[in-house]
This record gives sequence, C-alpha cells and structure tokens, in this order.
Amino acid sequence: MALDLTKTVSQIDTLAQHLTNVRDDRARRLGRVLDAVASADVEQLAAKVEAGHGRPFLCASPEDAPGARYAPTEIPADFCVASVDGSHIDVDRHIPVRCYLINIGGCVLTYGSQPDAHLFSHPRIYSAEEELYMASSTPGSNDAVAVQGAILGLVRAVEEVRGLATAVRELDPHLPVLALLDGSLVMWGLAGRGYQPFVREEILTNGLLPALDSLRELAMNRNMALAAYVSLPQTTEVVNTMRLAMCHQDDDVCQRSCSSFRSTHSPCDDANGFLDRQLFQELLATGERSGIYRSNSSVTRDYYGPHKVYFYYLNTGKEIGRVEIPEWVAQDEGSLALSHTLIMDQVRRGMGYPAAIAESHEQAVVTGQDRESFKLLVDAALDRQHLPVYTSEKNRSKRTRWL
Repeated sequence: MALDLTKTVSQIDTLAQHLTNVRDDRARRLGRVLDAVASADVEQLAAKVEAGHGRPFLCASPEDAPGARYAPTEIPADFCVASVDGSHIDVDRHIPVRCYLINIGGCVLTYGSQPDAHLFSHPRIYSAEEELYMASSTPGSNDAVAVQGAILGLVRAVEEVRGLATAVRELDPHLPVLALLDGSLVMWGLAGRGYQPFVREEILTNGLLPALDSLRELAMNRNMALAAYVSLPQTTEVVNTMRLAMCHQDDDVCQRSCSSFRSTHSPCDDANGFLDRQLFQELLATGERSGIYRSNSSVTRDYYGPHKVYFYYLNTGKEIGRVEIPEWVAQDEGSLALSHTLIMDQVRRGMGYPAAIAESHEQAVVTGQDRESFKLLVDAALDRQHLPVYTSEKNRSKRTRWL
C-alpha cells in the first residue's frame, strides 16, 4: 500500500509552523552568542578552556580573538596543488579468500606559466597474515584484531597521508605547494576506550605520525602547506568555547547539566543546538577565514606531538568549510596564509568545492560494479591455480535471477 499523503498534509503544515517559531527563537539566541563573540577576551577565554578539560563538552582553544576575520592573500604566479583520496573493498566472508583492497587516487595540478595535470590511482591488495590482523607487540600477549570495518577505514586514512607525502616528494621544490586531504586530520575513531592501546599505537605511532613527519620534513625545504578540508562540518567546538564566555557555572554544574548541544542553565543555554558553521556564517564574508583554534580532542592532545591539529573556518561563498592544519602550519604565517589563499582558489575553480579533492575522489572511487568485478577476478585467479572456489549460499542467491 502506498503512503497516504492526504493523512500527512495537516502534519506537514504543523511542522512548517513549528519551524517558523523555532527560526525566530534561534535568531534571538544566535544574536546573544554573537554578542559574546564580540566581547570575549581571548586570553581569559583560552585560560578558561585549559582549566576545564573535565567538562562534558569539547571546547577549542582560541589562538586569535573569536571575532577575528582574515582575507586571502595574493595568489602566487605559479603553484601546485597535490591531493589524495582513498577507497577500499573490505574483507568479504562470501568470497573464498580473505583479503582487502585499498585504492589510493590523487592528482597534482600545476597552475601558472606551465600548467599541467597529473592523475594517478594506486590499488593494492592486502592478504598476508600480518596485514589482515593487527597484533599486540607486548611480550606474552596474544591480543589481535582483524583489519576490517572501522579499523580498515583508519588504515586507509593512514595510506592516504602516505600517498600525499609521496606525491609531494616528486614535485618541483621551487613551486609553492598546497597538500590537500579530504576530511579530518583527527582520528576521531581512536578517541575514548573503543580500541586496545596496541591498535592506537599501530595506527598513530607506526602509521599516521611518521607520514606527517615526512610532510613536515618536506615543508622545511619548500613553501608548502598541509591542510584537510571538511565540507558541511557538524562540529561544535567553537560554540562550546563561547558557552564558557557566556556561562559562569562551576565545572561540577556543567557535568550534571550540559552536553555538546544542550545546557539547562542560562545564559549558556542560548548556545543550544548551534553548529560552528552557523556561527561563522554570520561572522565571515565570502573568502574570509576565521582566527585559528587548537583542537582539544584527546587523540590529538595526547598522541599527535608536533602535529597537534588546529583549524579555522572559511566562507567559500557556497558553504562554511572547516580547514584543519597541523601545528607546524598554524605557527607559520606564510604557510597558514598559503593554505587559506589556495583552498579558496580551489573552491572557485571547483564551483564550490576544492577541485583537486573532487578529482582525487574520481581517481580513488571504487564503484559497485568494480566490487563485483573484483570478486569475479579473485574467483578466476583461484580457478587458474586449481584452488577451490566457493561462496556462501546467501551470496549465490544474490547472483541468481529468480524472476
């Protein structure tokens, strides 16, 4: 039976009226948050953030006045943008061999007097025992986890950074370079106690951090900025920081009454339900970036060392994007300005989204047809070697046309 839309019309009208009322209330509350931004003292606010890591919501540490705004600088005459993205085929229990595939795609776009474009895609199959399982190195321990699902996603993220370092290493050292990633530099999945320590050690200590070290070393000998672009960010770190500027409750009251999106106490309850991008939509003109903030995620604070993650928000004219940068970019004014200017240029060329990231995604994507072809190629390779080819009855049923 189809949906009876006549029974939902009145409910939709009620919903629309409710949204109108909510809009008016949000405008009033947002005005109060903006007032707090205008009057906040950056040093006092930063000290308050540092003193309150036990609060139930994550705050960012401001490095500039919360209301700071910066315009892009002049675009270099000649420059490169290198970008990398990744995709993968997970371990599939319905095929006869245990393996996974990571495809790293990317591009190097050169602009100026000698324009050029280099596109690449590097697929790799992982099937060795040490690749399929992540094991503890503690003597006497037999703890291990399978590399699949969310852990495979973390492994792929590391490979993306490694791929970016490889791409930058091959570039002309005399050209300014923007090294650009899609998504966050923060390994949010490793926060909390979801994984055993040896997983964090393998992903961060043995994987991500050496790759970031390579990029930092490259930046020492060339004009280079590393950045990650987050489209339509859902984060609330800056809004939560402004809660501290508005509210004067003790930490124990916050722990009982507040969360990342709500507070039951005035005046910080005016910040309820707002995202950072909604705040900066009101503060930034097209092309402008905010001041920089340091993320206080436990992952970056405790494990990233010289690569602690900073970020700023950018009004691209199409959206408010979040740009994340490592500490060594944030503390260099030239690199910071280069990231802002060239990301904004990429957004213009990409009609609202960085062109290099969009092209890298096209090189990296693994389609549904690719996945089916991969399974068939595995079957064919096993058959040529006279190895048993089998599948589950569930998978066989999916491949059989019944009607």
